[in-house]
Amino acid sequence: MRILVTGASGVVGTEVAERLAAETTGRTGSGIVRTARRAGAGDTGPLTAPVPWDIGAEPAPDPLTGRPWDVIVHTAASTRWTMTRQEATDANIRTLRAVLALAGPDTHVVHVSTAYVGGVRAPEDLRGEEFEGYRNGYEWSKAACEEIVAGEHRGPATIVRPPLVLGRRGDGAIGRFSGPYSLFPALVSGLAAVVVGDPDGFAEIAPVDEVAEVIAGAALGTPPGSPRTEVISAGQDSMRLSDLVRITCDTLNTFRAEHGVNPIAQPPTVSTDSWNRFFLPLAAQWLSPVQQEAVKLLAMFQSYTSMSEPFEPTHKVADPGGVMAASVLHWARSKPRQALGRTVPWTLIDAA
Repeated sequence: MRILVTGASGVVGTEVAERLAAETTGRTGSGIVRTARRAGAGDTGPLTAPVPWDIGAEPAPDPLTGRPWDVIVHTAASTRWTMTRQEATDANIRTLRAVLALAGPDTHVVHVSTAYVGGVRAPEDLRGEEFEGYRNGYEWSKAACEEIVAGEHRGPATIVRPPLVLGRRGDGAIGRFSGPYSLFPALVSGLAAVVVGDPDGFAEIAPVDEVAEVIAGAALGTPPGSPRTEVISAGQDSMRLSDLVRITCDTLNTFRAEHGVNPIAQPPTVSTDSWNRFFLPLAAQWLSPVQQEAVKLLAMFQSYTSMSEPFEPTHKVADPGGVMAASVLHWARSKPRQALGRTVPWTLIDAA
């Protein structure tokens, strides 16, 4: 079985490639080839070095062409929530089409999407008509990619939808701190002086090893007769926003206490409506530029951590609170200077 894994340097791609390698060891005729945008990126572990390929910007290199693959696992993507429609098209839609060009009618394409293509989106979550009812360019482009995979690929297809991805269940380890990890230093430093959202809203997360397990299981399993969608979620057992903040602060404070450092305060929660109507205009006028940037960054998480309804899982995540605690602790141990840093309260400046 010849398997191509794109995005070898990414958080999910790294974990998937390692899991596939472990599960195919000793299988006759099995071979895993990885791609990365730059030479040397993702070049860790026992696997052979990734094939450099800037997908969509240059033709596929010779090692990837010649004959169709048995399985293509497409994890490469830009997950930036600030992309314009054109940027999202170039980063995600164009790259998908380039990857599909390597697939034959019998190739099983396992496409990694995002759970946020589905679910409930509140009106205040949306960012303009250009994204057609999605929160941002990332979601919009991932929805378009799902349609392309299901409608244009001639062979079997599986779409995997993970929520926010955190570290491994056991030890919290992860290849790179990105996305939701920006919340941790913001809480320690005091830049996250308030949490915006519904404290009872659902906050969906999944450990990266279980995400990889679902993807690898699809890749090595029997190809579906029609496009299949796997949703990774804790469902009704998901954390609430208040749980996420409490577990994060408690874990950080346990770590700080072990090092003789004062605890951080758990910030208050402000509803999205109150924040947008009253606090945000004041923040724009009175906060420092650094604080304003923090406000913009954390605002991106509002609709992702206080959903009115959870996702309906096909693969259920157990004990998401335990995953959260392990991930926070791993971050703290990896970034002790940040985790043990001093909290600086917000201060107002006269913008005039």
